[in-house]
Amino acid sequence: MSTAMLGLLTETSLHAGTGQMLGVIDLPIQRESHTSWPCVYGSAVKGAMRELAENKGHTWVEDVFGPDMQNGSEYAGALAITDARLLLLPVRSLTGHFKWVTCPAVLQRWQADYRRLGLPDGNDFSVSNTIDGNKALVSKSLTEQDLFLEEFRFKTQPREEIDKVVRSVAKLMGRERNEIEKALKSQLTVVNDDMFAHIARYATPVNAHIAIDNETKTVKPGALWYEETLPPDTLLYTALVAQTSRKDGKKKAKDVLGHIVDELFSGDQSYLQLGGNETVGMGWCRVKVLRGEN
Repeated sequence: MSTAMLGLLTETSLHAGTGQMLGVIDLPIQRESHTSWPCVYGSAVKGAMRELAENKGHTWVEDVFGPDMQNGSEYAGALAITDARLLLLPVRSLTGHFKWVTCPAVLQRWQADYRRLGLPDGNDFSVSNTIDGNKALVSKSLTEQDLFLEEFRFKTQPREEIDKVVRSVAKLMGRERNEIEKALKSQLTVVNDDMFAHIARYATPVNAHIAIDNETKTVKPGALWYEETLPPDTLLYTALVAQTSRKDGKKKAKDVLGHIVDELFSGDQSYLQLGGNETVGMGWCRVKVLRGEN
């Protein structure tokens, strides 16, 4: 078995949808059922990666991802891909550019995923689970002040452990290390789990869309809908677990994973387009690979 983690930093808005709903938002984004945190289902991530590999003309697509749907009963793919889980959510703020917001539960789950995959240089930070509802933890380099996220007011508490979080998270963001660590120190904010659940549920962008009649150049009757998205600068991550190829058994797990990390996402400027609305430039994610030791 060979493992890796992919950091997915959105550079454009991302809409991985669940279909039409009867609520106020016509086209909501995918969310975890037990937390309501935004995510991108593993099937969508796998489909996007397969399409990218096919578009690049790679011959190992069926070894890694399995046969096409018509022959899906023959054997399974050799690569397991998890849901893309949320790590940092950008939230507008009256006291700065924007803030990358997370919470202890999100960070602890990321640490558990990190350990399970056997990634090197384990994340050794520890963030308190008992954060008051009106408090927000920030980098030790900042001063105590009032902080506004959406309509909420917080009192910041500079903590040394947030600097450790910054150093760990920076490894997933695919940008120059010193540059991104500097940005995270000024923008990373940790709130309590309940407050994060509320922000993650109600602070995501919702945009109105219309359709224009080509002849009259006016809005078509009834052609108005509301679409939810994840904003640019959202940080997600997904886990990869490779096994020996089930097609003929010739490709070992390290070879299967190597096709992804050494060919599909090689270099410092690797991208993956996720979700819908790709023809209007949505869903572009910068990819950073962290490879396990298994």
